[in-house]
Amino acid sequence: MRKTATTTTHRILSLLLPAVLFAATPALAKTVKVDIHAIEHDVEIDNKGTKFAAWTFGGTMPGPVVRVTEGDTVDFTLINDPGNGNSHSMDFHAAIVDVLDEFEAVKPGSSKHYTFDAKYPGVFMYHCGAANMAQHIAKGMYGIIIVDPKEGYTKNYPKPDREYVLVQSQFFPKCGDAMEIVENIGSTNSLINGKIFHYDPLHGEPSAKTLESKPGELVRIFFVNANVNEPVAFHPIGNIWARVYPNGNPKNVMYGMQTYNVAVSEASAFDIYSPAGRTTHNAYVDHTMKAAHHGAITIMTNSPEADPNMGKGDNILIR
Repeated sequence: MRKTATTTTHRILSLLLPAVLFAATPALAKTVKVDIHAIEHDVEIDNKGTKFAAWTFGGTMPGPVVRVTEGDTVDFTLINDPGNGNSHSMDFHAAIVDVLDEFEAVKPGSSKHYTFDAKYPGVFMYHCGAANMAQHIAKGMYGIIIVDPKEGYTKNYPKPDREYVLVQSQFFPKCGDAMEIVENIGSTNSLINGKIFHYDPLHGEPSAKTLESKPGELVRIFFVNANVNEPVAFHPIGNIWARVYPNGNPKNVMYGMQTYNVAVSEASAFDIYSPAGRTTHNAYVDHTMKAAHHGAITIMTNSPEADPNMGKGDNILIR
């Protein structure tokens, strides 16, 4: 029997419909286990190897990137290593919990376990909340948790070619007096991902690395202001933020921004297109001149020879 056009159309639809439904199905919620050690040890805070007696999550400033999907349950354990000299805690800005319970400080040699549901998509800071909190943050106990939207990528939140994490923080070389930190006394530099001029070969001690992309690529920056006291005027020199997502939530979209103010403890996502057609360089800076001239400058090299692994997978926070 000869097939009609209608029959053929129905057969095609019957084959395509399951695939369409599958593609539109939100990501299934899961439990993500996260274990982080509080480690007190020396870290390098500039490109010449200057040491700083830090308190850290996971041994680094900032701590490890935590990434989950909206709806996931985070099964978290903080281990305060027995060799430490201070009590520590973990405050996830993405968590809805009891501060006096989940966020309580634990002594060296002890641990704290709790769970929370990542109910809101976005970019969030995490940090130690033990007293004095300002001192613990200034000593290096901060990081980022990214909660990807369960809907995935959309027209207003497109899939980027590369992603990078930038965490800015104030550097207090002498952290012994916690109240001086609270009063903003003694801050000498700005750190980007734990170092002064971390990705800047032009200022201070030259960096061996910059961020990288290829001309025309869409780059998404997940930015956290981990300063103790200072807001950040985040600005791309030689470019425009195509989209800014306050708090990193895809439902919060601003277009064509030259500078966006990021409050203390706030985090946001920034989309930018690398200039097409030729090799260029852009700089992402805190347009507060004091901060920029003391370390808050990041260079992005846009070249056809860009490392294909930079800004992808585990390489979104370049150490």
